[in-house]
Amino acid sequence: MAFMPLAAYGAPVLTQGMTTIELDWHWATRTGGAVSAAQRRVLLGRLIRALPTMVSDAVKTRIGRRGQGRVEFGSIAVPDSALALAVEQEARDSVTPHVLEHSYRTYFFGKALAELDGVRVDDELVYVASLLHDLQLEHPTPGRCFAVVGGERAAQFVRNQGAPEDRAQAVGAAIAAHITLGASENLADPGGFVSAGAGTDVFGLRLSDLDAEWVQELLRRHPRLDFKRHMLKAWATEGAAVPNGRAAWLTRYAAFPLLVKAAPFEE
Repeated sequence: MAFMPLAAYGAPVLTQGMTTIELDWHWATRTGGAVSAAQRRVLLGRLIRALPTMVSDAVKTRIGRRGQGRVEFGSIAVPDSALALAVEQEARDSVTPHVLEHSYRTYFFGKALAELDGVRVDDELVYVASLLHDLQLEHPTPGRCFAVVGGERAAQFVRNQGAPEDRAQAVGAAIAAHITLGASENLADPGGFVSAGAGTDVFGLRLSDLDAEWVQELLRRHPRLDFKRHMLKAWATEGAAVPNGRAAWLTRYAAFPLLVKAAPFEE
């Protein structure tokens, strides 16, 4: 991949009047993920605009309307580069089983949505970012967002494997961006890919676009392992540790716990 400015990765552009407010990798590493008052106002506007689509999607899923999105497990070529294999081992060594399975589901949900939308992705990059995106979810750092700390840790791991600096930075940026409201609108961006895949797994977003039998097969291959309970516990701890972060904002304004509980998965 040719070098791209860091702001090009994982940078949903938030606008307020004539002011552009970016929650990008520069912002993340500089502030630790602290959201300003102006950023909170713009995020709230994005949430309000997203609500009709979220409600419509939830209704379609509940009444059994499902799409055709899927990837064939027997033919999909999961990345097997030296970096990808090292990342798989790092994920197994670093996160709990329920987070590991969520990370794999995030990748496969993202792949299915990208193929459905006809979006080309850098497969190694989105695989690495998906597997490492919740490295710090259950290990909060007071005052610094878990997605930012996890992004920094993942970037350093990728760097240590000998990957080019722009690849390491892109992984970090994707992980830092994945909990920013609106990131999932751009599946071509690694942060958007991870956000979309995780959004399907956590909330059931766009589940109505996916083939129901394929989803059940994915859950057999990568079971949820009481994921809702673990996620809610980790999210509450993160919100308390980083009261000015995006996790706390999503709890306060987007009813994150209720959305998780209402997701169309048993656990």
